[in-house]
Amino acid sequence: MDATLLSGDAVVIDARDVQSRVEAVPDPELPWVTISDLGVLRSTHIALGRAVVEVTPTWSGCPAMDAIRESIRLVLGEAGFTPEQMEINTTFSPAWTTDDITDAGRRKLAQAGIAPPRRPAEQPLGETLCPRCQSTGVRQVSEFGSTPCKALMVCRSCLEPFDRFKEL
Repeated sequence: MDATLLSGDAVVIDARDVQSRVEAVPDPELPWVTISDLGVLRSTHIALGRAVVEVTPTWSGCPAMDAIRESIRLVLGEAGFTPEQMEINTTFSPAWTTDDITDAGRRKLAQAGIAPPRRPAEQPLGETLCPRCQSTGVRQVSEFGSTPCKALMVCRSCLEPFDRFKEL
């Protein structure tokens, strides 16, 4: 069994428990989606009595990574791991792309009023759907929205502004 015995305790934490706890960590910029939904969480496992977590930033200068690592430390601490029993690694290979966002993550983005990144097989790259009314009659207002990875759009049908997650 891939598990660890926490020092001095009779509590056994297995890899599945570590994974489910870390998968539930919310993204600090988009708290209704998790780091797993966004594809930022690459792996979790137990090795030599340590919880090992690998994460990939959405872009190399992503300011949310410090907050993500701290949130992971908090959930691992709540599970009984000491700081010495935690290893959180940032990996840049393979690089994160919007293809890494799960279907659940895409649904959550749209439900929150953010147009998810387009998938060429499902939606032509020149077409953006308004996440509120599903109209294709949208226009880009600014190359940058609330974060650098989003563009600010407005719908000509419902007149609502919204962010569109850029494709990478």
